[in-house]
Amino acid sequence: MNIIGPDALVFGVDDLAACRQYLIDYGLKDAGDHRYEARDGTAIVLRSKHDASLPTELGTASQLRKTLYGVADAATVEAIASELARDREVKRLPDGSIEALDDMGFALGFQVTTRRPLAVAGETVNCPGAAARRALNQVAVDEQADCRPLTLSHVVYFVPDEARATAFYTERLGFRITDRLGGAGPFLRPAGTQDHHTLFLIQTPPFMKGVEHFTFHMSGPTAVMQAGYRFQAKGYESFWGPGRHRMGSNWFWYFNSPLGCHVEYDADMDLHDDAWTAREAPMSADASQLFLFQHRAKWAPGGPPAEAAAGAGGAAH
Repeated sequence: MNIIGPDALVFGVDDLAACRQYLIDYGLKDAGDHRYEARDGTAIVLRSKHDASLPTELGTASQLRKTLYGVADAATVEAIASELARDREVKRLPDGSIEALDDMGFALGFQVTTRRPLAVAGETVNCPGAAARRALNQVAVDEQADCRPLTLSHVVYFVPDEARATAFYTERLGFRITDRLGGAGPFLRPAGTQDHHTLFLIQTPPFMKGVEHFTFHMSGPTAVMQAGYRFQAKGYESFWGPGRHRMGSNWFWYFNSPLGCHVEYDADMDLHDDAWTAREAPMSADASQLFLFQHRAKWAPGGPPAEAAAGAGGAAH
């Protein structure tokens, strides 16, 4: 199955206005009809939770209502329809896409991808002993840099039966396991991309079933840091990061959101092909991140940081 990855995530939300502002401040473009797009057209789509056109709710607090995958061509859409119709209803929608439920009840859509080609200069790094990556007199830091998200990267599901969910995606849709965190679940890559993963499954109790987070790829770690810093300056609450993951190697920064899940910026994910051998590690803080920073307000040398000064004052008393 030549599935490329998620073209869009559809949410049925309580507060359309707050979610709209959040996604715009995150860096997505308002494309009309409550659709918020990255540079390549991949998107988050918002609807009222009471919109009758949406797939059925999961029966938990999750506000995700559909994951719409982009595929290479119409033949792939038909192949998926034929495969899934063996044991479940497959709906054909007016726009040419199809819709069905996975084995956990998540609504999935499949369409010929609508992604636009990207032409973006990725972040470059100069390293002693290696050829210069930036031209002489070209500086790396730009206060006004365009840090808009480039493309929808991946989505993470909480599932009550990870083994069954994994079997559905690998056996029915051709996803491959790239790595696994023991006690949590697998990172999964569909055949149409070399990204380390577009889906990560995490075993949880049934009442938690839903989306844990989604993320968009940025142009590099500096863009993650710069976009995250701007986002936090707008008053949004950091949840985890910035840091760098071990499996996938991607830089990350997660934020709380009104969409009922976390939202991440990521960059510089590993690429794999079918020759890759999946790794496995027990779920732990060390397995989850290579390192983790803690955001704080800007500071300049010449005086103690505010926290240190407060501590020194307290000690004096």
